[in-house]
Amino acid sequence: MIRLRSASFILVIASVFGAFCLFQSSAAAQRGKNAPRERSLAGHVFDKDNQPVSRAVVYLKNTRTKVAGTYITEQDGSYRFPWLASDVDYELHAEFHGARSDTKIISSFDTRKQFDIVLRLH
Repeated sequence: MIRLRSASFILVIASVFGAFCLFQSSAAAQRGKNAPRERSLAGHVFDKDNQPVSRAVVYLKNTRTKVAGTYITEQDGSYRFPWLASDVDYELHAEFHGARSDTKIISSFDTRKQFDIVLRLH
């Protein structure tokens, strides 16, 4: 009798746990539908003579968390940052051998999905 009760108790606990896991995965899927849409950023870095700058460092800072990401430009001066959150503002600038570009802002109020921003060093 005690073994039967223990087995029943374990079965009930397993059922509750299974239902909880199912609810959590359903809630996570629902949150995914309402998650902020992603945006992407790409562009080029040019020097003051309008020549592409290879190996410049492009800085992208999340203004909410203050976390910055970097990208080293390609041979043609191009850079890219995919998967930006749509509900965050970002600051963007480039640096190369002591030269720096102006800081550009990507606003959360801008509804574009793709940004193409040229940075000029001076």
